[in-house]
Amino acid sequence: MNKKLTEELKNALLSKKSEIEGELSNFATKGDDGEYKTDFPEDLGTERSENANEVEEYTDRLGVEKSLETQLTEINDALEKMDNGTYGIDEQDGSKIDEQRLRVYPAARTNVKKD
Repeated sequence: MNKKLTEELKNALLSKKSEIEGELSNFATKGDDGEYKTDFPEDLGTERSENANEVEEYTDRLGVEKSLETQLTEINDALEKMDNGTYGIDEQDGSKIDEQRLRVYPAARTNVKKD
């Protein structure tokens, strides 16, 4: 893979990383260990229906947090691979990942298997 493409993909990964961290910061707090923890709504209402809505919102946020953290982990792994020279190598069979796939999804770990 040429240096220009690698730099483009790295910039795309860094941009997406920043975007995800921004989204997470809207409803979660980053701990000292680097993990995010979804914040529970602070102003609990006095009505049961308000409390139920807040619990539902918190539960929804947990799912979003998990999804965003998974994406963030994949991005960080891809950036680490760039640093150690293993970026673009299929984790399952060791072949090169197709450049088109990396352009579409720079954090790809494997090739798309064709039937």
